[in-house]
Amino acid sequence: MSGLTIALHKLEGTLGLTGGVSQGVFAVSLALFAGLAGLYLLKLIRYPGAVAEEWRNPVRISFFPSISVGLILLGTAAQPVDVDLARILWSMGAGGHLLLTLAVMSSWINQTHYEIVHSNPAWFIPVVGNIVVPIAGVKFAPADLSWFFFAIGLLFWLVLLTIVFYRLIFHTPLPGKLVPTLFILLAPPSAGFIAWVAIVGEIDAFARLLYAVAVFLFLLLMVQVPRFSGLSFTLSWWAYSFPLAAFSIATMVIGEKTRTPLYAWAGIGLGGLLSLVIAGLFGRTVLAVIRDEICRPEA
Repeated sequence: MSGLTIALHKLEGTLGLTGGVSQGVFAVSLALFAGLAGLYLLKLIRYPGAVAEEWRNPVRISFFPSISVGLILLGTAAQPVDVDLARILWSMGAGGHLLLTLAVMSSWINQTHYEIVHSNPAWFIPVVGNIVVPIAGVKFAPADLSWFFFAIGLLFWLVLLTIVFYRLIFHTPLPGKLVPTLFILLAPPSAGFIAWVAIVGEIDAFARLLYAVAVFLFLLLMVQVPRFSGLSFTLSWWAYSFPLAAFSIATMVIGEKTRTPLYAWAGIGLGGLLSLVIAGLFGRTVLAVIRDEICRPEA
């Protein structure tokens, strides 16, 4: 939802519209994050053993840093609304994400229960999530801090990309509920492009390289749409949202910086697609809650 807020804000600027819609979506995003964080905190208090078990799970551990990534994105999205709030959210997210990155990577290095079949695109979240920090960090912190987080994200994107593709090609296919996480492949080059442009302030050769990789991965994922469409709904479907938002924003940014009509129109089209996808995800999630199809013990 925070990614949609940022994309809508860019889209409003492109179309010369007021910021009412993006601000409304930001309010919803903030409320949803606060509600979900509160529920998980309650789970931690009442069932600490269950949370500890999730941390020890070789797949689920990668989702813990999504909390700090959420704070970073909320801080980025809050800039047009309240700069002080944005700085607080971003600072909490950036600091928390660094700690979670160190904790998750320490688990990867020191624990013995990890196997190649446990690797999946969600593994990008702990370390490559660092690449999101500079997008707003260039305004809230010294430049060296943005370079620090960007370097971590870029380096381990390449490392984990190799591991994940090795697993996808040479080992058993992803379980159905993890197939939507393939969309996370789109996030690092897209967010990396946005972060790089935020740091250097222009579209240079490296920025174009990152965007070109993002375009290729987007096309590769579009070829997989028949596979995605045959899946039963799970909460992992939300993995479609942020990567698509990041690619939409990246396209709007390159269109704005290069003043190329093709990119500008593509950005508008992707923004519309993103809105439809998130509306569909929201509706399908509400329906699943009504039908008691989620938050159930695994078979």
